[in-house]
Amino acid sequence: MATVAVYSLKGGVGKSTFAVNLAHLAATLSGRRTLLWDLDAQGASGFLMRQEARDAHVKKVFSRDADPADHITETSVVQLDLLAADASLRQLDVQLVEEDARKRLRKLVRTLERDYDLIVLDCPPGLTELTEQIFRAADVIVVPVPPSQLGLRAYRQVAEHAHRYFRDGPALLPVFSMVDRRKRLHREMLTTHPDWLAIPSASVVEQMSVHREPLARFAPRHPATLAFVELWAGIAQHLAEREGPHRREASVGACAA
Repeated sequence: MATVAVYSLKGGVGKSTFAVNLAHLAATLSGRRTLLWDLDAQGASGFLMRQEARDAHVKKVFSRDADPADHITETSVVQLDLLAADASLRQLDVQLVEEDARKRLRKLVRTLERDYDLIVLDCPPGLTELTEQIFRAADVIVVPVPPSQLGLRAYRQVAEHAHRYFRDGPALLPVFSMVDRRKRLHREMLTTHPDWLAIPSASVVEQMSVHREPLARFAPRHPATLAFVELWAGIAQHLAEREGPHRREASVGACAA
């Protein structure tokens, strides 16, 4: 099993959009049994998947002897389950510190190995105790980067932190988000980082909150959808190399399913 986290120091960079689309593609395009785990108290991933937490005590998942399965629900997408968030997660960092549970997230992830091939974590912004646990638990961290100096600065801070404290930790994958190629600054950013993928700014992405579905469900051939397909293909390749030659990914042409 592998774990992919979508994380940024900054809020409002499209983390939930990334997480929902990547989890959907993992399930439909690659046929992986996938869990979308929302760790952000705002609960955006659950909203986008037409599901929200059934109670206001999701942080109990992190209690000793808790069973994450008690809070997991199926979605309308075959092979894709959801562990939704709620407001109780606002106190999660305090709980983790008070209980001296420095490796709790990694242990919880390991308890799910029999049920899932992939876990996608939708992470809250900031640099907290939960962030440290995400770095310990994830195999790949996707970092949405707005094409601005502040966005680039935030990514560099993440990269520096990872290099300093997690040298043998997860692979970092920066991706430009909300790119408008009509803007000169955005074009210049893309030129200075030609090897970074870019997710375009488009009204169809914003419509996810109206349709409450992943992009491939209602706009399978839109450039934004295809950009996410390309992003998932890169992640899948990295995971396949890590997992060994026995893992085969489905054809990209299946994205419209």
